[in-house]
Amino acid sequence: MLSVATGIAQTLPTAPPAPERIVFNGASVEHTWTPAEIGLPDDWSTYRYLVCELRASFSQWFELRVHVGDDVRKLRFHPWHGVWVRAAIPLDALRHPARAGHDMASMGNRSRDTYWYGHIGGHGPIDGVDALSVRMPDPIGDATLEIRSVTLSEDDPGDMVLEAGPFVDEFGQWMPAESPRQVTSVEELRAKWHREDADLQPDDFSYSAYGGCLERQAAATGFFRVERIDGRWWFVDPDGCLFFSTGVDCVTPWMSTRVRGRKDVFAELPPDDLRAQSGDSGRARGAAHYAWNVARRYGADWQAAWMDMATRRMDAWGLNTIANWSDPALFDLGRKAYVVTTRGWGIGEGPMGLADVYTGDFEEQVDKAAAEQCAPRRDDPWLLGYFVGNEPPWPGREAQLAAMILGGPETPMQREMRTYLGSDDTPNRRRTFIYRAFERFLEVVNGAIRRHDPNHLNLGIRFGGRPAPEIIRMASVFDVYSQNIYRNVPAAEDLDYLYDLTGLPTVVGEFHFGTPEGGLAASLCQTRDQRERGAAYRYYVENGAAHPAFIGTHWFAWVDQPPTGRFDGENYNIGLVDLTDRPYGELTEAMRETHRRLCGIHAGETAPTDIEAVRA
Repeated sequence: MLSVATGIAQTLPTAPPAPERIVFNGASVEHTWTPAEIGLPDDWSTYRYLVCELRASFSQWFELRVHVGDDVRKLRFHPWHGVWVRAAIPLDALRHPARAGHDMASMGNRSRDTYWYGHIGGHGPIDGVDALSVRMPDPIGDATLEIRSVTLSEDDPGDMVLEAGPFVDEFGQWMPAESPRQVTSVEELRAKWHREDADLQPDDFSYSAYGGCLERQAAATGFFRVERIDGRWWFVDPDGCLFFSTGVDCVTPWMSTRVRGRKDVFAELPPDDLRAQSGDSGRARGAAHYAWNVARRYGADWQAAWMDMATRRMDAWGLNTIANWSDPALFDLGRKAYVVTTRGWGIGEGPMGLADVYTGDFEEQVDKAAAEQCAPRRDDPWLLGYFVGNEPPWPGREAQLAAMILGGPETPMQREMRTYLGSDDTPNRRRTFIYRAFERFLEVVNGAIRRHDPNHLNLGIRFGGRPAPEIIRMASVFDVYSQNIYRNVPAAEDLDYLYDLTGLPTVVGEFHFGTPEGGLAASLCQTRDQRERGAAYRYYVENGAAHPAFIGTHWFAWVDQPPTGRFDGENYNIGLVDLTDRPYGELTEAMRETHRRLCGIHAGETAPTDIEAVRA
């Protein structure tokens, strides 16, 4: 029986009520209560928090839904696995669209002390709530959720763990979760590390020195470029070998989680010198257990040894590109093609991350940023190209963005917009103004990069979601169209659509697959287990590569996120390695199989796999 009450949430009673037990054991099963059934009013307009005491037996996220008439407000919700927690859920996340954030993740995800949530649909008043429900898409096994209290609160009672910790051990592992990968001692880890080091050998992928297809040649220019050959697009490496980019994002030892306000969660924290370098997006010093484990593995000069091992692993797994947000120290090794994530274009400084292109010194600022970041690399043959932005969150929200500009503080962009609209202020003209501002941004940034580095490719903005065709066409100023595609496969019809609009080859800047394990959530694209993560990789990359305009896939990311979440709360099983620096062998072996076949697949000579992964 649920304990129900309205008003200010109270502290945990001495004898908590017996919980209601919910089992997700079928595809998309939804459990629903009317407000009356759980003792809540149907008018939530005066409350600010929905407060729940719950325990999840699983690591999968589920949907928390509030039904208002025919509309449904939905959050992706992931509480800590296996412990009783109090979760104070801000109702404003259901009332209003997010306003702050420079990309899609920062707009949608929010970290709390005992859970994280991401908005996935619906906003509006909540003064006529018809039902509260929970739903889990594709549950794995019998996933059990226990709820013993649901209340509404006018004030934030705070999130709280309702059991004694700690829950994260000295290696960064989630202690309440049972996992076959869990280790219990440094000695056990050292034995596993030693075994990997002894067994790790370069595989034969018939790659050139730069990672291109050794037996497939075009003209050599000394730098990476793109060319359409016999109806198929390729990167061409500096030696003239045709090149399909298989990369991984975030190749870095720094993956931290917030400590502030929850030190009791951790059995032991990394030493201060490691924590100081792993700040929580600049807001606080975080705990970087992955870096600590790597330092345990290699000793005093651990960062250099880690870089050597990272490139050895990439050689063994057939990965030829160090992709977005990776450690810049890797670039200068001269062992792998790499991309540069550029900054300083004014992204993040305006509403929804749109740069104010009408400031008087915008072109000067952009030129300075290009001179600092691009000019020093103009002669480096290992540089694949530059990315200039990631998942702008405003496409599809142009009306909201225009209203934010007009209703915000006075800025050059606001003055320009008011002048443009004049007496003809219509939704279509507002949208047109946003597009014109974005087009100016692309032209100025692209021009500055080409001015300071005419030798390398501009890989453009890594778009997310489904931008409008007008936005996709604007990206034709770049050399490559980049899109983050979190689906089972980059569908041929979608790639055709992008090519028809841009005439450019496409690179996927982010994709991944995960499974709920060890306290970690399954990621944006779930598979049943680690073996199926490998199957999913093969199906995605091989079927994408079969398209004549598709020239690269970059996996997100190198290492798992912490079970207590990264800066925005995400705690996904998405790594090629776990937090103890051990590879997921099922995934990396599947990578080897695909990368041995990839040149033939993209040339149209070898059929891609038709085996899809099992999701649940």
